[in-house]
This record gives sequence, C-alpha cells and structure tokens, in this order.
Amino acid sequence: MRKALLGKSGLEVSAVGFGGIPIMRVGTKDAITVIGRAIELGVNFIDTAMAYGDSQAKIGAAIADRREGLILATKSGKTTKEEILDDVERARSQMGVDVIDLYQLHSVSSEENMSAVLETDGALAGLIEARRAGHIAHIGVTSHSLEVALKLLDVDEFETLQFPFNLVTSEPADELIPKARDRNVGFIVMKPMCGGQYDNPELAFKFLNGYPDLVAIPGIEAAWEIEQIVELVESGATLSESEAVEAQAIADMLGKLFCRRCGYCMPCPEGVPIGLAMVFDSFVKRFPPDVLIERFGRRVAEDGAKCIECGKCEAKCPYNLPIIDTIKQSVAKARKIMAEQEAAS
Repeated sequence: MRKALLGKSGLEVSAVGFGGIPIMRVGTKDAITVIGRAIELGVNFIDTAMAYGDSQAKIGAAIADRREGLILATKSGKTTKEEILDDVERARSQMGVDVIDLYQLHSVSSEENMSAVLETDGALAGLIEARRAGHIAHIGVTSHSLEVALKLLDVDEFETLQFPFNLVTSEPADELIPKARDRNVGFIVMKPMCGGQYDNPELAFKFLNGYPDLVAIPGIEAAWEIEQIVELVESGATLSESEAVEAQAIADMLGKLFCRRCGYCMPCPEGVPIGLAMVFDSFVKRFPPDVLIERFGRRVAEDGAKCIECGKCEAKCPYNLPIIDTIKQSVAKARKIMAEQEAAS
C-alpha cells in the first residue's frame, strides 16, 4: 500500500490506518479477524485509546504473532505525569508490546486542558519520561478545537496532530493543515466519515485523496469496510466535478446538524453536558450499549434533562445548530437505551 510520512516523527505509515473504536462492539475472535484482514491489505498503522474499552487488549491479541512492521498508536486523556505513566504501562501490557510507536495526549480541546498537560508535572512531561525510558517512541496530541490545535502545533515535542477533517469539517484545510506542514507535524485524520454521520465512503475518501500527505484512521468493525476503503485510497481517485457538487450538497445538509465540538456553546449555567449531548448519536453508532451508558449515556440522560431551554448555547453556536432540540433527542435516546439495558439484565 502507498505510504505516508508522519512529519518529523519519521514514521512511515500506510495511507489509511485502522481506527480502534468499533471493535469494542464485536467479540475478540471477530476483532482478530478484521485486524488481520486490514494487515493483509497493507494497513500497518493501528490507532486506539485507553478510553476505547477493551480495544487495546483485542489489538494485542490480533498482533501477538505479527508485531513486526506495524505502527501502534494509542492515547490517554489523563492530564498528570503520574496518571499518564500508569496508562502507558497499562497500554504496553494490554497490547503485549515493549514499545508503543506513537503515544498521544487525548482530546486536548480547551485552554484549561492544554495548560494542565503542559505543566511541569503534566502529562506531556510523563510522555517525555516514558520516551526516555524506551517505553514509547514518539509523542502526539489529539484535539477537537481548531483554536487550541493551532496552539498545540507550537509545542515542539508534538510530532503528530490528530484532528477531525472531512467533507463537513473542512475548516482545517484553511490554516491548520498548512501550519502542520510548515511545522513538519504529521496530520492524522480522525472522523473521515464525520463520526459515522456520512454514509458514502466513496465521496469521503475521494475528498481525502486530495490530501495525500494526510493519514485517515476510519473506525473499522468489519472486513468489508476496510476492503472498500483500501480500494478507494489505493485508487488515488479524487472528486470529479459532479461528485464534488454531490458531496457539497450532502455536506451542506449535514452541516446544519453536525457538531464540530468547538466548545463555544459551553459552559451551560445549568450544567448540561451540551457537547456530549450534541455528539451522542455518533457514540451510539460506535460504542457497545454497556460502555455507552457507563461513560456517556447516564450523564446525558440525567444532566441533559436539566436544560431549561434558555437559548444561550444556540446564541453562541457559530454554526447555528439546533442545540435545544438535539439535547432533547439525545436525552430521550439515552433513556431508551438505559431502559433496554436494564430490561435485558
């Protein structure tokens, strides 16, 4: 498969990687099968996170006898040195490897979070120590905030940046991607299918083929998904004029509902987790019900119900999204899933 260089890390990875969220939804045997198929197709870059349930352990089982040539990436949302060093050790143990090729600070998406991880005893210091000890090879960061991501690119230690980029969230092409290139920071594309909201992989990956130095990591649950995507990426085909018009029409429609997680709507005076409620539907599609409820659903169901429809969030949203209605829908969906889980237990 065609390879791409992840900036100053020097990591040479397949033009498309394997995103590890969806394998939480399948058993270990099926996870091993789909990861194995991806490797057979030439995918050598596998990305997961501490937050993705048993994904690290399943990846470990899948690569137990085929570690050579693979680039393993994971991440942690911990903000202190001590906490992230614990997560590094857990990741090494769960994946059964001595060295993790790329370890990323997960979802550094606010000024407060960025300040915390950059403190003297913050998470970045922990990763530098882990790298010095030979437990990780390279350091990266992920974010959902354009403003914060631009600042993160000025931190010399970060060798890669993982950020949403797709037909709807195309804003990174204006400033973020050019700055990453200038800083020689590898750009990893999360949410190439708009977090599961976009259902046309042909248009989605033809769009991304226009940026051959970027590496997308679609979430993969079944072998046919990675087979289809690899074929599209390997073709190198980009959007034709008619396809670009079609893609834009779909993006315009989704853009009226799709939350970019910029955070401008926060904080809510009533304590409603607005950002979580806005993307809850995408979590439903990617996480198994038990994990969904434990990590996101209960909070959406309970704290989401505190919304008094004051409208302050909608007034601050730069995309004019129907936040109040979306919160209501997410609360109802979370309650329904919780009731189904309770009935099944």
